[in-house]
Amino acid sequence: MTPDETADETPADEQLLVLPDDLRHELKEPLGPIETDAERLLEGVDGPLIAVGDVVTYHLLEAGRQPDVALVDGRTKREAVDAEIHEAVTAGASLEVPNPPAELAAPVVRALGRALAADESTTIVVDGEEDLVALPAIVAAPDSASVVYGQPDEGMVHVTVTDDLRDEMRDLLERFEGDTERFWRVLEDASDGE
Repeated sequence: MTPDETADETPADEQLLVLPDDLRHELKEPLGPIETDAERLLEGVDGPLIAVGDVVTYHLLEAGRQPDVALVDGRTKREAVDAEIHEAVTAGASLEVPNPPAELAAPVVRALGRALAADESTTIVVDGEEDLVALPAIVAAPDSASVVYGQPDEGMVHVTVTDDLRDEMRDLLERFEGDTERFWRVLEDASDGE
């Protein structure tokens, strides 16, 4: 992103998908059980762990588990996270990419795919908003992986990846506005290490 671009001005070649207004209500429903205790949540993790959100990542770190992939944006409920959380979740961050609110842009999709394919833990700092990245994470993560994201004022949603859930997320992403064909190509190429 050039210094004079704002997060809302994604270059046309980088913008892939935009959340349409009529899908917003569907995304408010949690995709899995909600847990308020990170240690209890971790008891149900059997495979790679993908964390989406600063507070979720912080709680998992505090419970002693470094997520295999973490996506953070320095915000919770549209407000800046406090310094302690920010420092904890960005320590050792591997990548920084732009992703405007209510969008899935090419840089974050590429970063997600590469992080999932990496042998070491990867923290992606998103300039903009990381919330929607949980959807392609579910599609791209291996079977039995856990994707954990925050449900505002309720807790952490723990999603265990299955073929059925992956298909459900593919169908949902197909309903986004934008270039879905290119989105799938970017995600697949990044997951293959290209």
